[in-house]
Amino acid sequence: MTTAPVPAPGHPPDAFLEVRDLRIHFPTDDGLVRSVDGLSFRLEKGRTLGIVGESGSGKSVTSLGIMGLHTVGQYGRRRARISGEIWLDGKELMSADPDEVRRLRGREMAMIFQDPLSAMHPYFTVGAQIVEAYRVHHDVDKKTARKRAVELLDRVGIPQPDQRADDYPHQFSGGMRQRAMIAMALVNNPELLIADEPTTALDVTVQAQILDLIRDLQQEFGSAVIIITHDLGVVAELADDILVMYGGRCVERGPAEQVFHRPQHPYTWGLLGSMPRIDREQTERLIPVKGSPPSLIDMPPGCAFSPRCPYADVPAGGITRTERPELALVPGTDGHHSACHMTHEERARIWTEEIAPKL
Repeated sequence: MTTAPVPAPGHPPDAFLEVRDLRIHFPTDDGLVRSVDGLSFRLEKGRTLGIVGESGSGKSVTSLGIMGLHTVGQYGRRRARISGEIWLDGKELMSADPDEVRRLRGREMAMIFQDPLSAMHPYFTVGAQIVEAYRVHHDVDKKTARKRAVELLDRVGIPQPDQRADDYPHQFSGGMRQRAMIAMALVNNPELLIADEPTTALDVTVQAQILDLIRDLQQEFGSAVIIITHDLGVVAELADDILVMYGGRCVERGPAEQVFHRPQHPYTWGLLGSMPRIDREQTERLIPVKGSPPSLIDMPPGCAFSPRCPYADVPAGGITRTERPELALVPGTDGHHSACHMTHEERARIWTEEIAPKL
């Protein structure tokens, strides 16, 4: 993250990846679903950004938007209304030709999908799918591509990779399928890797192995990584920077250490309060975030979190329920931003006196 000024629209940024005012809306019979509603962030190569939030906050929709997978629906009809800018290594993807984005997908940028069993084709062997992903971007014969596929399967810890390459996805365990998905994503050495809930439904031992694998591979290839998760333990393990999403918008972002130790938004306080700790004795029950996430069709006026926020009445004049707060730099920090109507002094007092002692 950085506090550098945002370049003018249409002007290439200095960052490797920059998302500017991204909006992804889906027309439905019930109304317009504002899944992502004005999201901006930037990411440098060699760094990891953790995007966290509840289900339905817009995390996965953002990742699919970056990959260019929302643009066209069935029979060529647009199924999403997308606006904003997505810059990858100096190239603007939103206005780029779809064929150009397709060429970038898999080579310049790749994604580890949330459910590898449904993301991988059941009728083709794991090795054949990795071979195809490699040959799309390289003019090589099948023998050379298979050698590369076996090499990647071995690199991600698949035992007997030459034999297991001929197995089908259903013959792999959950952890093995996730490793195979990582191998497929990395087969072309992408410079941007997006991991959408990479450890969901895996036991804790396999989770730790997958996180170690992603970290090691990032160090080896020097790629930029986006980890999308609802698990703060995962981002604590991997992320350099954290972006907290709520209701399709960013409510807090900044360096991981600052977000974990001096969070500035009540929603982030709630996420931290609902996370179990093993580094200290737990004397009280975990504190859930009360209420339900907002409808993305009928967002509440003002701050989207105000119906669930225990501090919504702290700012005078009821401004929390009438005006939407803008993302602003937290005074005295380097790149830590928060979207809250409470003053910095009010947030600091509540965090020190009420929230931090309970965590």
